[in-house]
Amino acid sequence: MHVVENTLGVDVGVFLARPLFAHLATASPGGPRDSPVWYLWDDDDRTLWIDADCASNSYTDRLAADPRCAVGVVDSEPSRGLIQHVGVRGEATVEPFDADRAERLYARYLGPDVDAWDPRFSTYVRDPPETAALVRVEPETVVARDQSYRPAPGV
Repeated sequence: MHVVENTLGVDVGVFLARPLFAHLATASPGGPRDSPVWYLWDDDDRTLWIDADCASNSYTDRLAADPRCAVGVVDSEPSRGLIQHVGVRGEATVEPFDADRAERLYARYLGPDVDAWDPRFSTYVRDPPETAALVRVEPETVVARDQSYRPAPGV
């Protein structure tokens, strides 16, 4: 993974460890596609993992046909002038479902108590359908920017 630029003031992994939403960009015959996704950053092997279901997420088919992708993660709070962004470009593979990894991914957004989760997620992790998968994004290049600004008074 080559970090082209990092003006965040922290390691890219520290930023990506936060439970933010990402946008996965993939190629298709009809043009580029963008999918909002939950993700898990694995700092040990420096990869992003995205929840996926081959029956309901068309990006799994697009990645199988062309693994090149981009992932954008943004933290924005306009009232404070906060805009931070990490953009990842690389290749992705659709991997077999791993319940432990999926539980860690969902816990970032839903909390550590699986029993308290919305049943759509707790059931999915405990009894995944055959179409359950995870997408592994291997970053080739990363751009991390702090584009924050001083907001105008009264905004």
